[in-house]
Amino acid sequence: DDELDHTHARFLCLGLALLFLGQMEKAEAMIEALRTVEHKIAKYAVVMLETAAYAGSGNVLKVQEMMHQCAEHLTEDAEHQMAAVLGIGLITMGEAVGSEMALRTFDHLLHYCELPIKRAVPLSLAVLNISNPDFAVIDQLSRLSHDPDIEISQNAIFGLGIVSAGTNNSRVAGLLRQLSEFYSKEAGHIFCVRIAQGLLHMGKGLMTLNPVHSDRMLMNGPALGGMLVLLHSCLDLKSTLLDKSHYLLYYLTCAMNPRMLITVDEELNWRPVTARVGQAVETVGQAGKPKRITGFQTHTTPVLLAATDLAELGTEEVFSMSSVL
Repeated sequence: DDELDHTHARFLCLGLALLFLGQMEKAEAMIEALRTVEHKIAKYAVVMLETAAYAGSGNVLKVQEMMHQCAEHLTEDAEHQMAAVLGIGLITMGEAVGSEMALRTFDHLLHYCELPIKRAVPLSLAVLNISNPDFAVIDQLSRLSHDPDIEISQNAIFGLGIVSAGTNNSRVAGLLRQLSEFYSKEAGHIFCVRIAQGLLHMGKGLMTLNPVHSDRMLMNGPALGGMLVLLHSCLDLKSTLLDKSHYLLYYLTCAMNPRMLITVDEELNWRPVTARVGQAVETVGQAGKPKRITGFQTHTTPVLLAATDLAELGTEEVFSMSSVL
């Protein structure tokens, strides 16, 4: 029991959950087996396994179950509730409608719930917008980063780093500079700010942490796994990243991917081509040949793609081998 009480026991649960990442119903037997464990960590493991199994699926019933977990007002032993809040973000990530509905849910959680749940909200906001610095989300995280509760503010600072990872976003850079002055006396906060600044300028703005790719159709499992290690260690910053386990940050390397579009010919020699880059538009079920991007600019490859961007070739001279650029 003593070993299960240790904060690193959460990574045991995470390892089990990652085995079932995106497997949906196949995790049911394991969940039943976990319910037989008599330690309090069983609840945490069950929630973690369910959310990992349904990650990115947008399953509404599972989101409701997670919200039901948050309905109890607990101030002690509420780890499973924190995992449930993260789970709401995890299940709804990768699809626009679910993400917007989740944002509203998080507002309710911040208003009506106890501290442990509030501490996980900034991380869950970050999961919804990995490497996608959305104006409203940055605004919300910026407010939370001045919260009187130490853990909420530290998680919000980490959240700012994750949301802006590899984008060089000037607004976030300004916010982080203000925060480093504001918390100049607090060692823990300064550490978080420095990490967030490192994430913001990751690869000089040429990398992304976003696990959703191919026009947001596919989920990159290892990338999501690496993100989950960081997020779950943030649930207890004092005894993980701010203590002796700061090396857990290295797990982010699983999620780092270049975000440039480079075009090559049949012999894999570099071949510059004009490409149109713009906001991706949903064209499912529309008749004819609707435009797949809006508000595009024409560039010559290589070009950088943001999290919500899509590119298409601007010339008829060449054809792309893959359907998604």
